[in-house]
Amino acid sequence: MIEFQSVSKMYGLVNGVNDVCMKLEPGAHGLLGENGSGKTTMINLITGQLRPTIGSVTVFGEDPWGKEEMLRRIGLCPAVDVLYSNVSAYEWVNYQVRLMGFDWKEARQRAENALSIVGMTDGMYRKIGGYSLGMRQRTKLAQAIAHEPELLILDEPYNGLDPIGRQSMTDLLREMIKNGTSVIVASHVLHEVEAIDPSLLLMVKGRMLAQGPPEEIHEVLASQHSQAKAQESGTDTEISEHKPMLEIFVRSNNNYVLARKLFDRIRLQGFTISPDENELTISTTDMDKTYEQISQIILEENIDVYEIRSAKASLDDLFSSLMKIHRGDAG
Repeated sequence: MIEFQSVSKMYGLVNGVNDVCMKLEPGAHGLLGENGSGKTTMINLITGQLRPTIGSVTVFGEDPWGKEEMLRRIGLCPAVDVLYSNVSAYEWVNYQVRLMGFDWKEARQRAENALSIVGMTDGMYRKIGGYSLGMRQRTKLAQAIAHEPELLILDEPYNGLDPIGRQSMTDLLREMIKNGTSVIVASHVLHEVEAIDPSLLLMVKGRMLAQGPPEEIHEVLASQHSQAKAQESGTDTEISEHKPMLEIFVRSNNNYVLARKLFDRIRLQGFTISPDENELTISTTDMDKTYEQISQIILEENIDVYEIRSAKASLDDLFSSLMKIHRGDAG
């Protein structure tokens, strides 16, 4: 869907994006990073509002720069407030849909439908100047989805939304992803990005620090820590402090034996057994070693296992671990 080939974008002597190489398949993606990390520059390159200084960008197989027809396939909900205070939400969204090439009748239907979807039915004919921040945010979202884009890009979409509005936003994004719309969410609200089950893109100072499903990045980090621990004696405690905490859930016919044997063999952060004794929860910072020992104990003790799965650690933990490594704080 999107490909960056050695892309850099310069603003004078400042690097907005620095030598980014990536490929994004259709689906859900979370674009994360601190202020000034390059998220908005990335979005502007994807939507064709900027051209790379070096390298090439393709979206749906084409260079997006100057391609008006490309914009019909993309919906953008920007972080900045671009609304006019003296028009209504209906007038604003209707106008945006007309710019996409729809006739007045279909534009009217699409505008009303989109505003209804985002919960703006009661206020769509009032002037935007009297809107709350949350209402303005929902209006921006309505214009982004009214033409039913293949790719929806949202820059800080949760800004100004109350808890109910945030949940409604998440539910809407989940439904759109389920129905085949690809979504890129740039946000600082990590737990809400996590709710749409995205692949992760982490930007730091214009560079792509990590890309991929959160669980795969966790496994890479755990592997790196294990290698460092093996190479440096006496640093086990310092390194383990920065490992992401992971949980493994096991259902078997003998959870007590499995837990006791496992605890005797490796260093766990802890474990719990459910009141009905059917599920064992194992907390660990070394996923590979834990799975290896579980397998050995199951064979040795002839334990019947009905289910084994790992929980996804939070994006907050993953983001924190990656930033500590980037800053040189993780040993």
